[in-house]
Amino acid sequence: MNVKAFWLLSLCALAACAAPAPPPQVAVPAQPPVGEPGNVAGMDAARIRVAFGAPQFVRKDGQMELWRYDGSGCKAFFFMYPRGESLVVKHVETLPRPDNAAADTNCLQQLLSHGKPAA
Repeated sequence: MNVKAFWLLSLCALAACAAPAPPPQVAVPAQPPVGEPGNVAGMDAARIRVAFGAPQFVRKDGQMELWRYDGSGCKAFFFMYPRGESLVVKHVETLPRPDNAAADTNCLQQLLSHGKPAA
């Protein structure tokens, strides 16, 4: 084997052993500010259904449930956790949301005005 071929094969072998490039860094979005709208924090599931109607989507994750309500210009997400025999609102978020709050009260008001009786 000639010297050039030896060095070429050696370099190729070393290149194959090199560590792969790290994945690109992706910025994590900022966490929404704390604080819940006072008119819905702590409401139980029955009162939410009376006020907002039936949710368009429900996700169950263990004992927690996520209820989503869709408006014409926004969506609201109610994070429901067990308290006694009922579920209660522990957190609310809207999309879009203001920079200084997790939930837009205008969105919640719009959804309240379009609530339908639960089936």
